[in-house]
Order: sequence, then C-alpha cells, then structure tokens
Amino acid sequence: VTAKTCQPLTANKAGQKPTDGPNMTKIALLLAPGFADWEYAFIAGIGGSYYGLDIEFFSIHSGQLTSQVGLNCSVRNVLSDLAGWSPTVIAVIGGLAWEQPDAPDIQSVLQDQLARGGSVAGICGGTLALARAGLLNNSPHTSNSLKFLENAQNYAGATHYSKRARAFAVDRIITSPGTAPISFTAEVFKAAGLHHDTVAQFKTMMKQEH
Repeated sequence: VTAKTCQPLTANKAGQKPTDGPNMTKIALLLAPGFADWEYAFIAGIGGSYYGLDIEFFSIHSGQLTSQVGLNCSVRNVLSDLAGWSPTVIAVIGGLAWEQPDAPDIQSVLQDQLARGGSVAGICGGTLALARAGLLNNSPHTSNSLKFLENAQNYAGATHYSKRARAFAVDRIITSPGTAPISFTAEVFKAAGLHHDTVAQFKTMMKQEH
C-alpha cells in the first residue's frame, strides 16, 4: 500500500465547505513501526474521500512499515517533509514504537507545529510522544491511563490528567485513548476546519451502528 494525497473536493457531503485557506484542511498522519491500524482509518478514509480534507501519511523513517496486525506499507513522506507541507493538524497515531525506551524523538516537530499556530493530536501510544515533548504538563489531557503516561520521560502533568474515555481537545492539543478512535477523529476534524454541523453528522453516522 502506497500512501497518496487525497484531492480536496469542492464541498463535503454535508454541504459545508471546509474552512478556506491554503493550510486549513491539511491533516498529517504520523506513523511509526507497529502502528495501530484502527486509529487512523476514519481520518484517512472518511476525511479524505468523503469530506474533502487533504490527508497525507508521514513516517519516522523512510522504507517499509509494518502495522500491529502485519500490514506492510510504504509511506513516501518522512518526518523531515512535515515542515514544508505545513499541515493544520499533526496526528500522531499510536503504535508499539512509542512505548519503547528508544522511542522516536519528535519533540521539536510537535513544538514547532504549535508555535506556528497548528494543532497536534495523539492517540494511545501517540500521547506518549506529546508527553515527552512536555505538551501535557500544563494542559488537560487523557490517554490509555495515567500509569501509561508516567512511562514517558519529561511527563509532569499528572494533576491535569482526566480519566475520561473519549478525546480531549484543549488549546490545540488533542489526546485520546486507543479505545476512542471515533471521538479522536471528530476532534481532529474540528481542528482541521470542518464545520461543526459536519462533525456532528460524522458522529451521528458512526453511532447509528450502536
């Protein structure tokens, strides 16, 4: 599977055009080895082809990646390409690599994204990357558990941790446990500029199954 850019549509299915501007509809999905297959699917599949957002995959290193369930894929964009693409949101997808002592260091990437006015998002193991960057020390957030986050070097935000099971979005920082990919997707869509009615449509569409 080779990642490709989804071309923006003129309007999404709800009739609401995403926020105008050259960088207002771009979502960068950042994958590391052992990435969680279920955590990016709604963003990539529905956000690109259905709502007309510009979705690109980025990997920590060039070459082949293998997911948690054994999917082999090739991602053409690497970490150094992120700055030039200027995404509205960088979403760090969870995976086994973030849980290792030698986890990839993306502190400067995430800090630069916030500094230029963009949003950062982390789900499951991806929240560890945000924690290592010091982004959760003074901002309300959630993750798989507090104990899970305390494994991250530089994390000192225990007093701001919430046990809520869904996504948290505060000051352009989005966090979510791995059990809430739909809520995570909804918050990423909001940060990318989708109209609130469109986001509500997405959430309604998803919950109809249940």
